[in-house]
Amino acid sequence: MQAQMLAPAAVLVVWTLIVMFWIIPARFGAIAKVTDKSTLPQKAGMRGADLEGLIPDKANWPAHNHTHLHEQPTLFYATALILAVAGPAALDVALAWIYVGLRVLHSLWQILVNTIPVRFALFLASSLALIVLAVRAVTATVFADPTAI
Repeated sequence: MQAQMLAPAAVLVVWTLIVMFWIIPARFGAIAKVTDKSTLPQKAGMRGADLEGLIPDKANWPAHNHTHLHEQPTLFYATALILAVAGPAALDVALAWIYVGLRVLHSLWQILVNTIPVRFALFLASSLALIVLAVRAVTATVFADPTAI
Protein backbone atom coordinates (compact mmCIF):
# COMPACT_ATOMS: atom_id res chain seq x y z
CA MET A 1 0.00 0.00 0.00
CA GLN A 2 1.06 3.53 -0.63
CA ALA A 3 1.13 5.58 2.57
CA GLN A 4 1.21 8.78 0.52
CA MET A 5 -2.32 8.05 -0.71
CA LEU A 6 -3.58 7.24 2.77
CA ALA A 7 -2.16 10.38 4.42
CA PRO A 8 -4.88 12.74 3.11
CA ALA A 9 -7.56 10.31 4.31
CA ALA A 10 -5.95 10.18 7.76
CA VAL A 11 -5.85 13.98 7.91
CA LEU A 12 -9.55 14.17 7.00
CA VAL A 13 -10.34 11.70 9.80
CA VAL A 14 -8.50 13.93 12.29
CA TRP A 15 -10.27 17.01 10.90
CA THR A 16 -13.64 15.29 11.36
CA LEU A 17 -12.77 14.62 15.02
CA ILE A 18 -11.76 18.27 15.49
CA VAL A 19 -15.12 19.40 14.12
CA MET A 20 -16.88 16.90 16.39
CA PHE A 21 -15.29 18.52 19.44
CA TRP A 22 -16.04 21.99 18.03
CA ILE A 23 -19.75 21.20 18.50
CA ILE A 24 -19.46 21.06 22.30
CA PRO A 25 -18.50 24.66 23.11
CA ALA A 26 -20.68 26.00 20.29
CA ARG A 27 -23.86 24.34 21.53
CA PHE A 28 -23.24 24.46 25.28
CA GLY A 29 -22.22 28.12 25.00
CA ALA A 30 -25.46 28.90 23.19
CA ILE A 31 -27.53 26.90 25.67
CA ALA A 32 -25.90 28.75 28.58
CA LYS A 33 -26.98 32.07 27.04
CA VAL A 34 -30.66 31.07 26.74
CA THR A 35 -32.45 33.21 29.31
CA ASP A 36 -35.66 31.17 29.48
CA LYS A 37 -34.51 27.57 29.94
CA SER A 38 -38.12 26.38 29.75
CA THR A 39 -37.95 26.94 25.98
CA LEU A 40 -35.36 24.17 25.71
CA PRO A 41 -36.48 20.56 25.25
CA GLN A 42 -36.94 18.85 28.61
CA LYS A 43 -37.12 15.29 27.32
CA ALA A 44 -34.81 12.37 27.95
CA GLY A 45 -32.74 11.35 24.97
CA MET A 46 -32.71 14.80 23.44
CA ARG A 47 -30.76 15.09 20.21
CA GLY A 48 -28.91 18.02 18.76
CA ALA A 49 -31.58 18.42 16.10
CA ASP A 50 -34.03 19.22 18.91
CA LEU A 51 -32.14 22.49 19.42
CA GLU A 52 -32.80 23.74 15.87
CA GLY A 53 -34.65 27.05 16.11
CA LEU A 54 -34.12 27.26 19.87
CA ILE A 55 -30.50 28.38 19.90
CA PRO A 56 -28.81 30.64 17.35
CA ASP A 57 -28.25 29.00 13.97
CA LYS A 58 -24.51 29.68 14.19
CA ALA A 59 -24.31 27.43 17.27
CA ASN A 60 -25.58 24.53 15.16
CA TRP A 61 -23.27 25.11 12.18
CA PRO A 62 -20.45 22.91 13.52
CA ALA A 63 -22.93 20.03 13.94
CA HIS A 64 -24.27 20.56 10.43
CA ASN A 65 -20.75 20.41 9.06
CA HIS A 66 -19.90 17.35 11.14
CA THR A 67 -22.85 15.60 9.48
CA HIS A 68 -21.52 16.64 6.06
CA LEU A 69 -18.14 15.14 6.94
CA HIS A 70 -19.86 11.77 7.30
CA GLU A 71 -21.54 11.95 3.90
CA GLN A 72 -19.50 12.55 0.72
CA PRO A 73 -16.10 11.99 2.39
CA THR A 74 -17.02 8.33 2.92
CA LEU A 75 -16.72 7.97 -0.85
CA PHE A 76 -13.33 9.65 -0.64
CA TYR A 77 -12.14 7.14 1.98
CA ALA A 78 -13.14 4.21 -0.21
CA THR A 79 -11.54 5.80 -3.27
CA ALA A 80 -8.32 6.52 -1.38
CA LEU A 81 -8.14 2.90 -0.20
CA ILE A 82 -8.78 1.56 -3.70
CA LEU A 83 -6.03 3.74 -5.14
CA ALA A 84 -3.64 2.92 -2.29
CA VAL A 85 -4.05 -0.79 -3.02
CA ALA A 86 -3.94 -0.38 -6.81
CA GLY A 87 -0.89 1.87 -6.67
CA PRO A 88 -1.54 5.60 -6.89
CA ALA A 89 0.14 7.97 -9.30
CA ALA A 90 1.47 11.33 -8.13
CA LEU A 91 -1.65 12.95 -9.61
CA ASP A 92 -3.86 10.78 -7.39
CA VAL A 93 -2.02 11.87 -4.25
CA ALA A 94 -2.18 15.52 -5.33
CA LEU A 95 -5.91 15.26 -6.03
CA ALA A 96 -6.47 13.63 -2.64
CA TRP A 97 -4.72 16.52 -0.90
CA ILE A 98 -6.71 19.01 -2.97
CA TYR A 99 -9.93 17.25 -1.95
CA VAL A 100 -8.99 17.32 1.74
CA GLY A 101 -7.88 20.95 1.58
CA LEU A 102 -11.14 21.95 -0.04
CA ARG A 103 -13.16 19.98 2.53
CA VAL A 104 -11.33 21.70 5.39
CA LEU A 105 -11.97 25.09 3.77
CA HIS A 106 -15.61 24.09 3.29
CA SER A 107 -15.83 23.19 6.99
CA LEU A 108 -14.27 26.44 8.13
CA TRP A 109 -16.51 28.46 5.83
CA GLN A 110 -19.67 26.65 6.93
CA ILE A 111 -18.83 26.88 10.64
CA LEU A 112 -17.62 30.49 10.67
CA VAL A 113 -19.38 32.35 7.84
CA ASN A 114 -21.85 30.01 6.12
CA THR A 115 -22.80 31.98 3.04
CA ILE A 116 -24.13 29.59 0.44
CA PRO A 117 -22.40 30.78 -2.79
CA VAL A 118 -18.87 30.31 -1.41
CA ARG A 119 -19.82 27.15 0.45
CA PHE A 120 -21.34 25.68 -2.71
CA ALA A 121 -18.27 26.63 -4.77
CA LEU A 122 -16.02 24.83 -2.28
CA PHE A 123 -18.34 21.82 -2.30
CA LEU A 124 -18.43 21.76 -6.11
CA ALA A 125 -14.65 22.03 -6.42
CA SER A 126 -14.10 19.22 -3.91
CA SER A 127 -16.73 17.12 -5.68
CA LEU A 128 -14.91 17.56 -9.00
CA ALA A 129 -11.65 16.42 -7.40
CA LEU A 130 -13.46 13.38 -5.98
CA ILE A 131 -15.03 12.56 -9.35
CA VAL A 132 -11.61 12.58 -11.02
CA LEU A 133 -10.21 10.40 -8.21
CA ALA A 134 -13.12 7.96 -8.55
CA VAL A 135 -12.63 7.67 -12.32
CA ARG A 136 -8.92 7.10 -11.78
CA ALA A 137 -9.75 4.38 -9.23
CA VAL A 138 -12.00 2.69 -11.76
CA THR A 139 -9.35 2.79 -14.47
CA ALA A 140 -6.65 1.62 -12.04
CA THR A 141 -8.71 -1.45 -11.17
CA VAL A 142 -10.70 -2.31 -14.29
CA PHE A 143 -7.69 -2.01 -16.56
CA ALA A 144 -5.15 -3.48 -14.14
CA ASP A 145 -2.88 -6.15 -15.55
CA PRO A 146 -3.83 -9.36 -13.68
CA THR A 147 -0.42 -10.87 -14.44
CA ALA A 148 1.50 -7.99 -12.82
CA ILE A 149 2.81 -8.72 -9.36
